[in-house]
Amino acid sequence: MGAERVKRLCIAAAIAALLIGPLGARTALQSVALPPQTASQAVGQEPGPRTSAPVTFLQLNDVYSLVPIDGLGGLARVATQKQQLAAAGRRPFMVMAGDFLSPSVASSVFKGEHMIAALNAAGLDLATLGNHEFDFGDDVLIQRIKESRFEWVVSNVVDTSTGRPIGGAAPYLVKTFGSLKVGFLGLCLNTDEITPDKLKHSRITDPIAAAGQHLPALKREGAAVIVAVTHLAFATDRALVERYPEIDLVIGGHEHFLITATENRTLISKSGSDAKTVARIDVNKQPSGTVERFYELLPMASTIPDDPRTAEVIASYETRLGTELEAVVGVARVPLDGVTSHVRTSETNLGNVVADALRAEAGSDIAILNSGSIRGNRVFPAGPLTRKTLIEIHPFDNVVVKLAMPGRVVLQALNSGVDKLPAPAGMFPQVSGLKAIVDPSAPPGSRVRNVQVNGQPLQLDRTYTVAISDFTLRGGDGYTMFADQRILIGQEAGTLISTAIEKYVTATREITQEIEGRIIVR
Repeated sequence: MGAERVKRLCIAAAIAALLIGPLGARTALQSVALPPQTASQAVGQEPGPRTSAPVTFLQLNDVYSLVPIDGLGGLARVATQKQQLAAAGRRPFMVMAGDFLSPSVASSVFKGEHMIAALNAAGLDLATLGNHEFDFGDDVLIQRIKESRFEWVVSNVVDTSTGRPIGGAAPYLVKTFGSLKVGFLGLCLNTDEITPDKLKHSRITDPIAAAGQHLPALKREGAAVIVAVTHLAFATDRALVERYPEIDLVIGGHEHFLITATENRTLISKSGSDAKTVARIDVNKQPSGTVERFYELLPMASTIPDDPRTAEVIASYETRLGTELEAVVGVARVPLDGVTSHVRTSETNLGNVVADALRAEAGSDIAILNSGSIRGNRVFPAGPLTRKTLIEIHPFDNVVVKLAMPGRVVLQALNSGVDKLPAPAGMFPQVSGLKAIVDPSAPPGSRVRNVQVNGQPLQLDRTYTVAISDFTLRGGDGYTMFADQRILIGQEAGTLISTAIEKYVTATREITQEIEGRIIVR
């Protein structure tokens, strides 16, 4: 997501407090464009009814960076927000709706340890699992749960060796805030975005069925308000509350954009990603039985000062990361050509390495990568390859996605990628698993011929699996043909391309890649 779009979304997200009534149609709440607030503004001069709410939820989800991105976010600011709410007499309760141990450059080094330490310092109260919590396998996840000073609620992930929720998490929780008892469920998606190799001794059950299993216990224990902390697709969140309308609030994650909606009587909230905004939800229940939810999105802007203790923890990991980036992960036995004018007009051996890394990560038939994703603009000399060098090659936060598409769309993509030849262009394709001949003198759209996939002629009606970047999935560099293809691994579940490159180099150890005639320009 571009910086300007992020800023526009987050400024528009500073909406006035909204009372969500006990009933309501399926309606998305509209945001009101207001300037970003300071933390003190967010807690001052509040609407009268909200001041009597016994609990104030602060929602985070899909947080991959400890520090601000484009001036927004940062867990040290979130910590300050919680502290200032408490100082103003509120009872803040910070909740993480999954996806924070991974993926990021730091997570490739620390395997989520850095996020646990920072969230411990920031005062996180409760978390549930997202798909990326399993990126390093369930044994690492269990270790991270042990390191947490906050509670975990996990209703549908079972450790097969104990029959209990993974890592000793609670299957459900009932907590008391003043006179209000609140019951919590924690639900993680159970799709193929979490691959079996990550689940050595874990089983993820159907989240909607798991909710039905634990809801009676919440009611028996006197929960007056029920909150589902979920990491599910929005459609699944809606199906959940249609099935169980007694759920009052969904604090959700997985989508990386802002969602605020009502489904019948239930409020569903997703607060974007990377803590650029934090959803504040004050909850109360009247004697009449009406559950009140006052909703506000708080941009984590530079006007909010860093909490010193959290900032100190973050700074220590940022320092360690700088050292870790100098670690050698492999060796190049040949110079790797990343000169911009070369990778944007022809096959290069570095382009082959990166495309092979995408294909290996996705387990796909082929990979097509826009050459604008390869940076450095130099020939990387033979010798040790450090993490820093690999990030220089791809310094973006793009991820590997996997699609299924017919051969005719593969051909369309290749033709689109060479349309600007002989001029250098970021759309030029670096590929893996296929070979093709390009005639720049032919009309655009019909320059590619003799395409072979793993040694066999491309079949226009056959379905192939294709690894690409989320940038081109969104139509970047003119690759609009990918938009309507079937997604097998989406951007929320994909691995960072920089991580995929490191994994490939680490596994290969010695890079000897040469030009192979994958793209022959005549």
